[in-house]
Amino acid sequence: MISYFLNQDFSRKKQGRMAASGPKSSGPRGFGRRTTVGSAQKRTQKKNGEKDSNATSTATNEVSGISKLPAAKVDVQKQSSVVLNERNVLDRSDIEDGSDRLDKKTTDDDDLLEQKLKLERENLRRKEIETLAAENLARGDRMFVYPVIVKPDEDIEVFLNRNLSTLNNEPDVLIMGAFNEWRWKSFTRRLEKTWIHEDWLSCLLHIPKEAYKMDFVFFNGQSVYDNNDSKDFCVEIKGGMDKVDFENFLLEEKLREQEKLAKEEAERERQKEEKRRIEAQKAAIEADRAQAKAETQKRRELLQPAIKKAVVSAENVWYIEPSDFKAEDTVKLYYNKRSGPLTNSKELWLHGGFNNWVDGLSIVVKLVNAELKDVDPKSGNWWFAEVVVPGGALVIDWVFADGPPKGAFLYDNNGYQDFHALVPQKLPEELYWLEEENMIFRKLQEDRRLKEEVMRAKMEKTARLKAETKERTLKKFLLSQKDVVYTEPLEIQAGNPVTVLYNPANTVLNGKPEVWFRGSFNRWTHRLGPLPPQKMEATDDESSHVKTTAKVPLDAYMMDFVFSEKEDGGIFDNKNGLDYHLPVVGGISKEPPLHIVHIAVEMAPIAKVGGLGDVVTSLSRAVQELNHNVDIVFPKYDCIKHNFVKDLQFNRSYHWGGTEIKVWHGKVEGLSVYFLDPQNGLFQRGCVYGCADDAGRFGFFCHAALEFLLQGGFHPDILHCHDWSSAPVSWLFKDHYTQYGLIKTRIVFTIHNLEFGANAIGKAMTFADKATTVSPTYAKEVAGNSVISAHLYKFHGIINGIDPDIWDPYNDNFIPVPYTSENVVEGKRAAKEELQNRLGLKSADFPVVGIITRLTHQKGIHLIKHAIWRTLERNGQVVLLGSAPDPRIQNDFVNLANQLHSSHGDRARLVLTYDEPLSHLIYAGADFILVPSIFEPCGLTQLIAMRYGAVPVVRKTGGLFDTVFDVDHDKERAQAQVLEPNGFSFDGADAPGVDYALNRAISAWYDGREWFNSLCKTVMEQDWSWNRPALEYLELYHSARK
Repeated sequence: MISYFLNQDFSRKKQGRMAASGPKSSGPRGFGRRTTVGSAQKRTQKKNGEKDSNATSTATNEVSGISKLPAAKVDVQKQSSVVLNERNVLDRSDIEDGSDRLDKKTTDDDDLLEQKLKLERENLRRKEIETLAAENLARGDRMFVYPVIVKPDEDIEVFLNRNLSTLNNEPDVLIMGAFNEWRWKSFTRRLEKTWIHEDWLSCLLHIPKEAYKMDFVFFNGQSVYDNNDSKDFCVEIKGGMDKVDFENFLLEEKLREQEKLAKEEAERERQKEEKRRIEAQKAAIEADRAQAKAETQKRRELLQPAIKKAVVSAENVWYIEPSDFKAEDTVKLYYNKRSGPLTNSKELWLHGGFNNWVDGLSIVVKLVNAELKDVDPKSGNWWFAEVVVPGGALVIDWVFADGPPKGAFLYDNNGYQDFHALVPQKLPEELYWLEEENMIFRKLQEDRRLKEEVMRAKMEKTARLKAETKERTLKKFLLSQKDVVYTEPLEIQAGNPVTVLYNPANTVLNGKPEVWFRGSFNRWTHRLGPLPPQKMEATDDESSHVKTTAKVPLDAYMMDFVFSEKEDGGIFDNKNGLDYHLPVVGGISKEPPLHIVHIAVEMAPIAKVGGLGDVVTSLSRAVQELNHNVDIVFPKYDCIKHNFVKDLQFNRSYHWGGTEIKVWHGKVEGLSVYFLDPQNGLFQRGCVYGCADDAGRFGFFCHAALEFLLQGGFHPDILHCHDWSSAPVSWLFKDHYTQYGLIKTRIVFTIHNLEFGANAIGKAMTFADKATTVSPTYAKEVAGNSVISAHLYKFHGIINGIDPDIWDPYNDNFIPVPYTSENVVEGKRAAKEELQNRLGLKSADFPVVGIITRLTHQKGIHLIKHAIWRTLERNGQVVLLGSAPDPRIQNDFVNLANQLHSSHGDRARLVLTYDEPLSHLIYAGADFILVPSIFEPCGLTQLIAMRYGAVPVVRKTGGLFDTVFDVDHDKERAQAQVLEPNGFSFDGADAPGVDYALNRAISAWYDGREWFNSLCKTVMEQDWSWNRPALEYLELYHSARK
């Protein structure tokens, strides 16, 4: 019975083991096909009425010879229980030995069966390969692969008939290849001789899971190739990625690699920053230690005279009890009132300190009558005070007085020597000074720590506010186009679908029965080319918008599109030649940087005359912050403010125009500036403008600048020139330099003020690729001018911005309290008080109207005069800062200032000069800033005012109209720009016009202070920096390059 149990158990284990393991392949993963073991097994299966199964299970069942396995298993378990429970006749070790022998026999049988299966599979594989070899040879094909259908993540064998190849005489044959158009996982393998006749060679290859195609050639390891008659060999791979999938896979891989590199770079930067921090901390500790040592030495030197003068008592004048005391003891200090000038004083006070007054006045105590009975009243009248000896005191210093500090009139100061008493029980002097040094050092360290914490918090807040403003501005920029085009989501994400919504009712396609969308990515340069034209569908909200959806690729950084009336074209809406472009975020590709070179004769702050200098610097910085490359070519005036130029170094020199021109390079406000210094003295005049030969000077500079770029090997994408002074760049470039390697460069010309140099401006308009002026409204105002009208197709108005780092009330050293929109009321209140005190105005709660301007007819000086008197009539204060280049106008305002200072000295102040710090204080302290210009191309005053929370009061012209939206009349116009109303404006150029705006402003201040304060907060939160104008200029630059 035991034997039966063991045999049954063995059979069960044998079947289970074989069914679980299955056949084992001798080749790599996926090398051969799964095949049945032969026809005999199949016939047996069908004879038993079983369904087809794989060869492994069939063979296993035949070898085991077992059916009805569950019944056998139950029977075995029953018999096993009987045997083991009723007759314990077999030692356990004997049973285990028997089991081991049977297991070994089972394993041997398994191995034998597996070898038979393996051999049969191999024979079948060989037959299939031999058949393929014969078929290919018959067709004259020298290469094939097995298996014929190649799948990803499997192994294949590549066969080559050497006799049919150009390598037929080569002893060594190798395969060299890669996948997916040679773009993925290259390989090189040696081919080996096979069993097949006719000189077939082969090698094994693994197909990666990302492959859709295998490309390869054969060669001898040196220079002899079989490349399929220059077409290369290729094998299509089925069931995996297609080409688009692979492209997306590569993009995802690149994204992961970029993220990895970004993390590594961030970690390197963190380590560098930590190293810099440690080094700075070490340097700070050394500096504080040195300062503490120096301060200690200074105190020691100052204390020596006091120590020399110090005594323990002065006969019949003062003494201390007990006479032997130490620091922090309480002692009684006695004073003879009759010994000095305080004999008749009703009160006696001690004003004291220690160690030669090191901490100033630190002891104040009133003396009381000692009422000493054993003292002759004629010789002494003793009073005393209880004094706590300061810690660390070597000497106590004091004087006596007839009252407390700020209430005393008469003093006894020991004949101007003060009184000094030695502290008898004191630390050894060297130990005392060592502790003093350590105490000073600890205080310096703590002061530094607190200061750094404040600075760090301020820097973090500044960066956060700047980032939030930029993000908010971009969103408003996108929303401002909503009446024509917008997307859902508003922020386009790489790798995701996006819906484009378009309103043809507001474009040239108004009324067209169909609208077609034509788009691409990366400024029409995307690798996948343009998207197929898509007919747009009506939206669900029954508006005039139509929509379509597109998938944004992972490597997109910009989405580009235009609209047309037909699938094959017709009328286009291409945004007046600029096309529509919307930024894409989250992609793996970044926009290639442009190289922009400004050629200009003004630049803030090194040589600023007017707004042109501000624009050159601020626009360049804003574009550079968007990761583009900017250089500025500038004259090296002898009047440049060199303190604003960093790292100025000689760069090179060249000859042109009959003179040597030295080139210097430096950094101004973080910008790369090349300074041209011709040795003919043209820019050694002590001024920017004002010479009789200005046109010749600047013409020479423009030509020299182009020569510098050519000889220096520069190839900028954009040359940006400004106003009449650098207008010659446009035609000199086209006439002399486009044929010398600067062919890709395009010219952009900006008009800052058409009142000067109209002839040069007109010629520049002709030669420039794109032209701008400094506001959309000013562009319309000058469109009829003869030098402009012929070029309107390339003329655009882009509003100027201000530099938010220069004009920042949160980081402004010229105002008393830093503030943001969160505490604008408190900040402006403090600034107003400071302004009133500095200018001698009455410190009271008045509405303050500020005027900061050049005093010229363009700025509306007759309106300024009227506004001053009107403000005073409305019980306001007025502050004017500015000067006139015309002496007659200057004298006129000097007389007005004298009159006002005499009649309204507490409420009017005219400062007729230029004062940069005062201008900051006026912007911060004023409630309103008045800008009544007759014409104003852009105007920066109203923009700076709003940055400081001052409400602008302006005349509707040029850039003033584009930036100030009247609180009563411009709500819809502001809403179209995704803004809120922000000021008061008027139309006319007369007194009633000014009154209409100024009266409403002052009344709002008096009648609705809470509303007015909210208006100040609103204007402060609006972004009038270069964030948005820089984006518009970049669009213009790209348009010029098309």
